[in-house]
Amino acid sequence: MGQVLRRALALIGLVWCLLSLNNLVLAGPGSPVASGPLAAGSIKYQFAIYYIGTPSQAPMTVFRSQLKLTPNAPSVVTTIPDEPTAALVRAKLDDSVQEHYAPPSLEMLHYFGRGLTREQAVAMQAARHALILDFAHPRSMSSSSYRLSLQLTEQVARATGGLVWDEETREVFTVDEWHKRRLDSWEGETPDVLKHTVIHAYKGDKLVRAITLGMAKFGLPDVVVSDFPWSSNRSMGNLINLLAQAMVEGASVGSKGFYDLDIRSIKHASVRQSQMTTLKAGSEALAHLVLVEGTPEDGDPRNRLVEIRFDRATGPDRYAKQEFLLGSLFGTEDSVAYVKHSEELLAVSRAAKARLPALREALNNGLQPGEHLLVKAPFKTPDGGQEWMWVEVTAWEGEVIRGLLKNEPVQIPSLHAGQMVKVNQQEVFDYLRRDGKGREEGNETSKILQRMQDAKR
Repeated sequence: MGQVLRRALALIGLVWCLLSLNNLVLAGPGSPVASGPLAAGSIKYQFAIYYIGTPSQAPMTVFRSQLKLTPNAPSVVTTIPDEPTAALVRAKLDDSVQEHYAPPSLEMLHYFGRGLTREQAVAMQAARHALILDFAHPRSMSSSSYRLSLQLTEQVARATGGLVWDEETREVFTVDEWHKRRLDSWEGETPDVLKHTVIHAYKGDKLVRAITLGMAKFGLPDVVVSDFPWSSNRSMGNLINLLAQAMVEGASVGSKGFYDLDIRSIKHASVRQSQMTTLKAGSEALAHLVLVEGTPEDGDPRNRLVEIRFDRATGPDRYAKQEFLLGSLFGTEDSVAYVKHSEELLAVSRAAKARLPALREALNNGLQPGEHLLVKAPFKTPDGGQEWMWVEVTAWEGEVIRGLLKNEPVQIPSLHAGQMVKVNQQEVFDYLRRDGKGREEGNETSKILQRMQDAKR
């Protein structure tokens, strides 16, 4: 039979134990979250307003004035109780923030400064004053009190010429950016959670861990996903955001930590439509999740954690389950082409092979966050042919490349997408290198394959 070649994936992309669906048994860290709603009984969070130079007006005076003008304003207290029964706020002007409440570094502002100019970021390093605002309220007042705290913080910052710090998400905002992200995104009493949280994703030994920051402002646990490849980062991020949105909208977990995430059930219309319009072939818009108590790591938010596991998905191991669940939720653009190797195709492949030593060196020296490398390699079919598929590289030692299979095989029953496989460098046909911003290098053979397929139509 002819060889099977695959065009580059439009990769979907952001678990540990095997389970029996008839008798669920969780091994390792984490136990199923308790059934019912996930919200805590009380909610506490902190904002701050930093000042570059001297505030344009006395912050405490403006704060008190705004409270008087605000209907249903929180009550001012000097101590936040453990279990507040009403909306409360504690305000403190710190005139020695370099010692007590140091502003975020320039490096941090590069990634988490929202709307700031370079000059503002530099000047913020010398800030001496900050108004620190601690808010608290019971769960029953979650939506209205949280929104009111956003408005009050904006009003004081705008009147006094400050920059707003969100302690939970570790971001700094100009006042206009705060309004755009935090206040313009609501539909009625429902916020777009994406605009109120962030996701930190980082690589461990070989794979990636992602975690939200900011869910404590809704009295909810932050969401974790562990051990997935960088190529799935975007899809994992979408999965996390959808679950966070469902949680804020009142999602209730079933027994054994089971939760069925249905994109069509998201109440926030803009969030729902933005996901539904991007679904690909094979999408069911539905994910059968298992939610367990998360295990905190250094740098995590000081909050409860819920970890997503994929044990209810189809597949023989955790990687296959991840691939299956993301594919069934969002769909895929995996495609198959049956072609013969032309001289033009082979010439482009030889050029790609010449780049492999440099790519191996780059990988072993450490790729940048979000950057990942795939290689296209042959796998033997039962009838003696070859099926060419993409592998996301996790290790490259000498001539041996190890990684996760990114295609679902058509002719090889013993393999599956997400499986850890090993290929020889000499057999690699092409490569694809992606950075964390979507830029690509390589995969030149795909252009020829596309042209060949177009000519057949």
